[in-house]
Amino acid sequence: MIAAIIQARTGSTRLPGKILRRTNSKTILEHLLERVNRSTKIDKIIVATTINKQDDVIVKLCKDTKTLCIRGSEEDVLARYCQAANSVNADVVVRITSDNPLIDHRIIDEAIDIFCNNKYDYVCNYSLHSTTYPHGFAVEVLSVKSLNEANKETIKPSDREHVVFFITHQPNRYKIFQMNYKENLSSIRLTLDYEEDFQVIKSVFDELYPQNPDFTMNDIILWLNKNPQIKKINSNIKPYLNILKSFEEDKRKGF
Repeated sequence: MIAAIIQARTGSTRLPGKILRRTNSKTILEHLLERVNRSTKIDKIIVATTINKQDDVIVKLCKDTKTLCIRGSEEDVLARYCQAANSVNADVVVRITSDNPLIDHRIIDEAIDIFCNNKYDYVCNYSLHSTTYPHGFAVEVLSVKSLNEANKETIKPSDREHVVFFITHQPNRYKIFQMNYKENLSSIRLTLDYEEDFQVIKSVFDELYPQNPDFTMNDIILWLNKNPQIKKINSNIKPYLNILKSFEEDKRKGF
């Protein structure tokens, strides 16, 4: 079974409640679920949220949209992923984060095909060191076997928070493949962490969704190229600040 697991919570420190913001009469999380549901390769979609009371609203949204919701630790995201994957006896996990509501199901399906046809342990379309996709289209496909191994073997805080670090930092142990796009679009930011990000994402949905709810990544890029003033709104935000903070926390704790 291939399960897409979407990590989601309302307690973001940079933009609290960001996944509940609305555009085109839907929340960001509802838009994301709609786009992931168009995948032809995914057997089950699970929203993995926290046990915190404030995330009851996510549980209700999942109930309203008939989406399976699993609750677990807020800090230990790796354990939460394993809990979600094992609850449905999944063999393969597609990792998606709720701050990427513009994700394209075509990219998801391509990553799944590459993973399944080549017996990889982990397939992604970005890394901390290089990416050619716009920020906001991250897809990771990994075996539940490797996910459970990580959960069992690591106590490193950054591994527990970022789920796949245990795997990606061991290329001799795990068979890893990174997808690349035909051109470098990494300067385009379409992920949701700050108010400026929401302005850009809302503009995209407001313009493209009414014409065609199943708009592609290429549709977005073409529209942004015609509207460079939108692309500039969040262009000064540096990516991966939260991950760099995790590395600093590792050092502080002696890892």
